[in-house]
Amino acid sequence: MQVTEEDGGKLNAFAREPRMVVIEKGEANGQSRLLLIGGVVLVVVLVAVAAGIS
Repeated sequence: MQVTEEDGGKLNAFAREPRMVVIEKGEANGQSRLLLIGGVVLVVVLVAVAAGIS
């Protein structure tokens, strides 16, 4: 962690950020499709539960 001191004596701590990883197009296609399908199923289930309660 990088710590700096201001003029008033306060300390500021800055976290170390992880390196960015660039994903090439089509590399994570199956994983993103699974996440999309899971989100759609979750929304449908929540709408069904809300309709059942009301």
